Amino acid sequence: MDKLYENSETGCCPKFNPEPWDEKEVTFKDKLFVKDHVTSFFHIPLNFGKVMVRNMEKIQAADALVPEPVLLSDEKSLWGADIYIAVSKDVPNSEMVKISGTFLTKVFEGPYKDIRKWIEQMKAYLESKAKQFKKMYIFYTTCPKCAKHYGKNYVVILAQI
Repeated sequence: MDKLYENSETGCCPKFNPEPWDEKEVTFKDKLFVKDHVTSFFHIPLNFGKVMVRNMEKIQAADALVPEPVLLSDEKSLWGADIYIAVSKDVPNSEMVKISGTFLTKVFEGPYKDIRKWIEQMKAYLESKAKQFKKMYIFYTTCPKCAKHYGKNYVVILAQI
């Protein structure tokens, strides 16, 4: 793949700025995404890289990259997750979905193995705001190689309220 994002030091993921996402209320109105599925074993993705490469090639070919990437994961079962990659327009030969809703967000930093702890912290944050969530998405802000390069592995949890 060619360089994905011009504002990226790595040629891959741009450096993530957590400030606009930490403890915010974010509203999506018909935000457009490419939807795909990742196979997992006890929530450990088995083909995430392959799925991402396949989709990013299609997104680049359609000139549908968004200026700031948003990749959401819906960890629906132990055996798989739906992923949603934000795009600027329809991407041929891809499942397209629009997501609308209001979300409370919280940024976490650290190894992926801490996700269960972060989900519990997110639930406590929602409780402190007297909010119930309908659905929770996990926003992986950079790939593992870029997280290593930048020295930070930020993950955002979005809870639809």
